[in-house]
Amino acid sequence: MYNNTKQRGSNRAPNYSSGGRSTGPSRGGFSSNRSSFSRGGGSRSGGGRNKRKSSFERIDVSRFISKSTVVEKEEIYIPTHTFADFKIDAKLKLAIANKNYVYPSPIQDKSIVHALEGRDILGIADTGTGKTAAFLIPIINKIINNRDETAIIIAPTRELAIQIETEFNEFVRGMKIFGVVCVGGAPIQNQIRNLRRECNVVIGTPGRLLDLVKRGEINLSSTRSIVLDEADRMLDMGFIDDITFLLEKTPTDRQGFFFSATLPKPIEKLIERFATDPVKVMVKTRETSKNVEQDVIRINNGANKIDVLCQLLDKENEFKKVLIFSEMKHSVEKLSVELIKRGYKAGSIHGDKRHNDRQRTLLRFRNDEINIMVATDVAARGLDIPEVTHVINYEIPQTYDTYIHRIGRTGRASSKGVALTFVG
Repeated sequence: MYNNTKQRGSNRAPNYSSGGRSTGPSRGGFSSNRSSFSRGGGSRSGGGRNKRKSSFERIDVSRFISKSTVVEKEEIYIPTHTFADFKIDAKLKLAIANKNYVYPSPIQDKSIVHALEGRDILGIADTGTGKTAAFLIPIINKIINNRDETAIIIAPTRELAIQIETEFNEFVRGMKIFGVVCVGGAPIQNQIRNLRRECNVVIGTPGRLLDLVKRGEINLSSTRSIVLDEADRMLDMGFIDDITFLLEKTPTDRQGFFFSATLPKPIEKLIERFATDPVKVMVKTRETSKNVEQDVIRINNGANKIDVLCQLLDKENEFKKVLIFSEMKHSVEKLSVELIKRGYKAGSIHGDKRHNDRQRTLLRFRNDEINIMVATDVAARGLDIPEVTHVINYEIPQTYDTYIHRIGRTGRASSKGVALTFVG
């Protein structure tokens, strides 16, 4: 643990050490006559409500402290298939090969073969396990075989929805299969225009999708496939009623893909209601990555918190690409502005920023045009941002589950990462 005893404004960066116990152009149209997403009646009201928890979970600070471990030998999963083995269209196999995919990940290996048979899938899997391809490949194969097939993919955040769209477009390039992203914060009229063209797949966030359904711009009565990605996150964000409403609009014989890192009771009940004898695939990794060094930064009385942060960031050889989390939108923006004033290459993403601004910041962060991104928990799940060296919890997260997802942005694959949490 690090106790801040240095004078305010010191140019010397603080040291920190661990202690305590370890813890484990669009075609297709949602308004086209041939599309099952054709227009219908409906009110214009709707939209999800982003309900944050009003109280903090009491978290033992020692749970933020854990030495990373070096594992000499790690059990390697041996897949039972290659992508070439799956009974899918040759064009899709070529698209997969073009992405240099040869062997499926465990979630893909265990679920795709059943999904191709039309079975519902319940996947308990973390971010970064390959679940996006696990549902995209079977859905795209269905569309290749029948151009009247439609699917709706529901994701908790705009960023995750757009990330899914990117992977979808890579798979279907040249196939004349198109999708539409419908997310809040982007102009709804543009999305309505795209829906009225011919397309097969809609990817969106619950609130915007609900709005479009109630406006009559999306009709789910003939949707053949539905995906809930990160269902537990949507529960945390207060979208359980919205996704229930959307599922109720789909036919009983549609195929469902339900993915969640955890299975809280409301999500379990939702899946029991809407899934039919699902194939259960569990690919859970450890609670926190063995590659992530976790520690706390103690802020003593009278110390200036942002000065302590800057002392850390000045360690240029260490803090190369940093994701900083704060709880509130206004505090994220304030911190980002202050860091920029102090000469750091920083940016921010939060719910009050325009959609295009958020995407621009993410792109700049990915491309190393900035090396510090300050964010609310909108960035804690789903985003795959490579080479993040440090995650800093500028404020203690509301729950330990949120903490796990935050620090999962670093130490990905075989890389090492550091997670630091500021505590008073």
